[in-house]
Amino acid sequence: MIEHWIEHNESHIQSFKEWAQKAKKDGFLEAAEDILEAASKVEEANDYLNKAKEGLFHLH
Repeated sequence: MIEHWIEHNESHIQSFKEWAQKAKKDGFLEAAEDILEAASKVEEANDYLNKAKEGLFHLH
């Protein structure tokens, strides 16, 4: 299940980055920064999910 969450988050990260570029191009610089920050937080969540996944595999 964790691997699914990570993959799902990766698709969101890519989408966020694409929309941030569009927002920046249209002059919405603050919104673009906020969207990139959201992408960063999802990347951070994936770091924690990867740690959890590693921890679960070490139990077996």
